[in-house]
Amino acid sequence: MQKEINTENSTFYTKRAIGIATFIGGPIAAGYLIRENYIQLQETQKGNNILIISIVATIALFVLIFSIPESIIDKVPNVILPVIYTVSITAWVEHTFGGIFKQHEENKYSFYSIWRAVGIGVVSFLILGISLFGFIYLSTDMEAENAYAAKMEQFSKNEQESLAFYNHVETESSFGLILELNKKAIPAWKENIEIIKQADKIANLPADLLEQNKKLLRYSELRLEAFELLKKAISENTNTYDSQLEFLHKQIEKELEIINE
Repeated sequence: MQKEINTENSTFYTKRAIGIATFIGGPIAAGYLIRENYIQLQETQKGNNILIISIVATIALFVLIFSIPESIIDKVPNVILPVIYTVSITAWVEHTFGGIFKQHEENKYSFYSIWRAVGIGVVSFLILGISLFGFIYLSTDMEAENAYAAKMEQFSKNEQESLAFYNHVETESSFGLILELNKKAIPAWKENIEIIKQADKIANLPADLLEQNKKLLRYSELRLEAFELLKKAISENTNTYDSQLEFLHKQIEKELEIINE
């Protein structure tokens, strides 16, 4: 049971105010407001400790978010994490300050406006946003990004030139089609496979691009297999491979859907 203390000259942030500010501005907003409450109780050291804990908790929260695969993060509603830490923090505030708040209210002493807490929550949100942007910007290796972009530009060029083959299927002779396959389409996808393998070796390449490379490699291998089978079918002047080609093209469509998700 909390002992009675004189709070006549104190002004506190209520549990509701702290909860709203926490939801808007994260644990740091909560830490700041709780620190202010402790200062009103002449317990500044406790308040400083709480603020430090809130900063560490915020850092840990971002580390957790960045460590979770994007495929999982995309399935989790954005509101879940804020709700979890807001509920946890307000429960702790109720446990720690509930008796004091009740006594303070019964004595008709003053509380800070909720709008003041909202303002602090917004400021905290902006600070976190700027800090996060700065962290992402500084942690991104621009040299690696530029090198990857250059390779992807060549990859796309090869892709476009090779797919032009399908525009000539009905108009070109078998000899012309085989020549185009040998000179352009098949070499383009062999080169694209090498481009992806080289891209994997770029130092400090972000994890999402490494994951993208796996998808592009699978896609490239399917394209190469399809073009080589087409060459075989045209050379032999046969429809024997039609079912295999249809299956390959369906697999290619699936890979494109995965890449474009």
